[in-house]
Amino acid sequence: MPQYDNDTQQVHEVIDAVYRSHSRHVFATLVRLLGDFDVAEEALHNAFRAALEQWPHDGIPANPRAWLVSAGRFKGIDAIRRRTRFEPLPEDIEEQLAIDISDKLDGEGIEDDRLRLIFTCCHPALPSEAQIALTLREVCGLTTEEIASAFLVTAPTLAQRIVRAKTKIRDARIPYQVPTPDMLPDRMDNVLRVVYLIFNEGYFASSGGSLTRPELSEEAIRLGRLLVELLPKPEALGLLALMLLQESRRAARSLPSGDLVLLDDQDRTLWNEGYIAEGSILVEQALSSRQFSSYTFQAAIAAVHANAPNAKATDWSEIVGLYDVLLSINPSPVIELNRAVAVAMQVGPLQGLALIDSILARGELTDYHLAHSARADLYRRLGRMPEAKASYGLALSLSQLEPERRFLERRLRELQW
Repeated sequence: MPQYDNDTQQVHEVIDAVYRSHSRHVFATLVRLLGDFDVAEEALHNAFRAALEQWPHDGIPANPRAWLVSAGRFKGIDAIRRRTRFEPLPEDIEEQLAIDISDKLDGEGIEDDRLRLIFTCCHPALPSEAQIALTLREVCGLTTEEIASAFLVTAPTLAQRIVRAKTKIRDARIPYQVPTPDMLPDRMDNVLRVVYLIFNEGYFASSGGSLTRPELSEEAIRLGRLLVELLPKPEALGLLALMLLQESRRAARSLPSGDLVLLDDQDRTLWNEGYIAEGSILVEQALSSRQFSSYTFQAAIAAVHANAPNAKATDWSEIVGLYDVLLSINPSPVIELNRAVAVAMQVGPLQGLALIDSILARGELTDYHLAHSARADLYRRLGRMPEAKASYGLALSLSQLEPERRFLERRLRELQW
């Protein structure tokens, strides 16, 4: 950490940066140390409040994250003791609070706390939807509104799921730990799904002013690496490969202005060759196992895109074939939509449009803006401008992401000319 003077504004900027980068790491450690989500959340905010008060006078500590964990733990202990003033704490909680952790605030312990927290949030005693919602809220810090949008439920409904899940963890005394090796296989599916959802929110944000949230993508990849080390099964290899191959394109996916750049128009010299090479190797390893998963075939599709020297060289026939296999193991209207777009690229927009229309006719993806955006693009390529305008307009009305909205608005303006 570089040295700073005690200028209040400068220190506040540093604290803001620490909060953005490390607050969820601090929170995860506080959950482990304090044993309660709500107490840890309050302790986190109290620790940052203390930093705002003390750092301008005392200077920025050499290890801000360790300082915040220590400060938050003491404030959390005070809060627990105040709440239980008239009744004794359980013996194991008393022992946990009494442990001196001053020499354990550096190194891998804090780094791995988020992985422990994910396994706690994904405990099989919790409903699947609650596991994912709780992890996205508590591990990644997404707002209730953001998660509700991803689940297509109301914010109050989502909030109730999270409250019930936290209550279950507390009342059932679910341990804060990575499961033992014999328990890992049964616990990995939801953990992988959660990491995938974290990555998706980072790679293509559900709402807001920025196309991506790099801190979430990077965190998901870090967690993916930890999972591969922990249990190097084909599905974990496939997920890590998928994330690396997708993330390899991030620098080319938007302009300095923040505007969206479609895959065909991206400057491929900006793609991360190291991620592409690593992801491609992982895909081969996962496929060679013959234990196929949805993540592996999605990664294989991403590898075809990533290894094409230019857009025209993309092997759309192979991509359609991979989508066929993917649909056989994971039927999904979204995967059908992606396959329809691939078919349009392989044989023509009319065939792709027919496939999209059949999906929408079933009442599926009616409120999914990307379905209408894809449909609009195929109408545009066919020269059917009134239908293209209508579909672009519908996609625009459903999109909550500003760069995407600007792209759709630009398409609509182009159709006016």
